Amino acid sequence: MSGFKLVGIAGSFNRPSKTLALVRHVAERASIRYGFTTKTYDLNDVGPSLGSALWRKDLDERASRVIDEIVRADALIIGSPTYKGSYPGLFKHLIDLIDPQELRGKPIILTATGGGDRHALMVEHQLRPLFGFFMAHTLPTAVYASDRDFADYTVSSDQLSSRIGEVIGELAAFFPHASPAIAAAE
Repeated sequence: MSGFKLVGIAGSFNRPSKTLALVRHVAERASIRYGFTTKTYDLNDVGPSLGSALWRKDLDERASRVIDEIVRADALIIGSPTYKGSYPGLFKHLIDLIDPQELRGKPIILTATGGGDRHALMVEHQLRPLFGFFMAHTLPTAVYASDRDFADYTVSSDQLSSRIGEVIGELAAFFPHASPAIAAAE
């Protein structure tokens, strides 16, 4: 194991969720390649205190633990379902409770899901500027998946799998000491 920690957060309450399935799939593949320890969360894991918290100090222990995991991670996978062309409000509220300095320089894989192709630019028009404000390093390749890319909440598209492979490869700039044997198996 590399000792590095990768945390994924899916901005969805739905279970099962294509967004959470995508985040978990990306995390699993990155873990195989780089030996990361991974944790993934969705808004259910954050819990109900998120909706009533005006400040981070207002969060209960459960929600505080998730935010602590996010800010302590060496890399993040951000996943958002697309609602009316953007990310959900409570997902944005979760991100708003993080101090911008806590994500500065952190590599982030951006992912999103939606019903069809017309939402594909949500990653570029919504998520990338959001994490640009935090001065995080959003990786160049973003991953958008539509309903047709899944079968029973499992990534089933070769094209999507290829794109995921591309973005995982981009993590090598931040984690260059991956085992060549592990990377060759990718």
